[in-house]
Amino acid sequence: MSSATVDESVSSRIAALGRKVLNGGLIGRNEALFLFGIEANADIQDLLSWANRIREHFKGNKVHLCSIVNAKAGGCSENCSFCAQSSFYQTGSPKYGFVDPEPVDQAADEAKRNSVTAVGLVAAWKGLNEGPMLDEVCDRIREMKTGGKTRPDASLGIIKNQRVADRLKEAGLECYGHNLESSRRFFPKHCTTHTFEDRLETIGYLKNAGIKICSGGIIGMGETREDRCDLAFELRAIGANVVPINILNPISGTPFEKNPPLAPLEILKTIACFRFILPRQEIMIAGGRTVNLRDLQSMVFTAGASALMVGNYLTTLNQSVEKDLQMLRDLGLDPQWEDESFTSQSGGCGDDGCSCEQPQREPALVE
Repeated sequence: MSSATVDESVSSRIAALGRKVLNGGLIGRNEALFLFGIEANADIQDLLSWANRIREHFKGNKVHLCSIVNAKAGGCSENCSFCAQSSFYQTGSPKYGFVDPEPVDQAADEAKRNSVTAVGLVAAWKGLNEGPMLDEVCDRIREMKTGGKTRPDASLGIIKNQRVADRLKEAGLECYGHNLESSRRFFPKHCTTHTFEDRLETIGYLKNAGIKICSGGIIGMGETREDRCDLAFELRAIGANVVPINILNPISGTPFEKNPPLAPLEILKTIACFRFILPRQEIMIAGGRTVNLRDLQSMVFTAGASALMVGNYLTTLNQSVEKDLQMLRDLGLDPQWEDESFTSQSGGCGDDGCSCEQPQREPALVE
């Protein structure tokens, strides 16, 4: 009879890093790269267990739910390789102009019925400038805010003017979605019509206006684990409040249509690593979860997720909201997320008043 050798040092190191985070510390890049590189199934389970402890410590049993409205569909001028709405690709995705108030109000009604904290207006265009369209966008946000059914969020692309961000804040916008998408190094491999720096500039205008930041990325585009690690550290540096993790769902007609899917355990491990790096942030599992995680969807919370996008995505379907709510009930999690001011992130790097010192980046591990 042969016996497998268990490397106790890996388990001990995961535990030490977990305790460090629970005690209020921040892990460094080399420590995070160690976590991303874990391979053994038993060690991955240890990692998930500690990520779950960190989530419970900082987030309790609350889960932040949000949904989106495709407020302007198709014909986008940008060439993001994952996107069905880009005008560069033939995908058969719907196309229509900016929506009237009625669909937005209906989405707010549905959100209120299902304990969904926020509804985001998402537009397929490069960005938002001053002019009639900004006026119309502000009208929709103001109507949602006045209606009081849900928190109005928005994801409206690149902003090149502080006045635009200020107008959104004045209309009642509290949180703006603007994903970094990937690491700075990998970004040119999936988009060349705008830059990583354009996205950082947009986030700067939004933060100056006092708007909270929802920013994350997409995994499964062909990036390395080091790229995923660096994305998490960029998100920590910008002080993202909500961090959506999307898993690529390859769309026919896009350059990434033949990308192989990530293994479910690799996805869960990535979520756990993000929780170690971003202990106080809302880590939201968004697009691609039903296709890529299948029967393991409920494990995203064990892996450290504290937020969920519910309802259909921009161009693909999700499982029903009722099924998601049942999943949360079965796990003993509460979707009644009342902390709309994000104050539970105070003391961490997602809070505007945070004075904690960012650790210096360490050089990459030599393999």
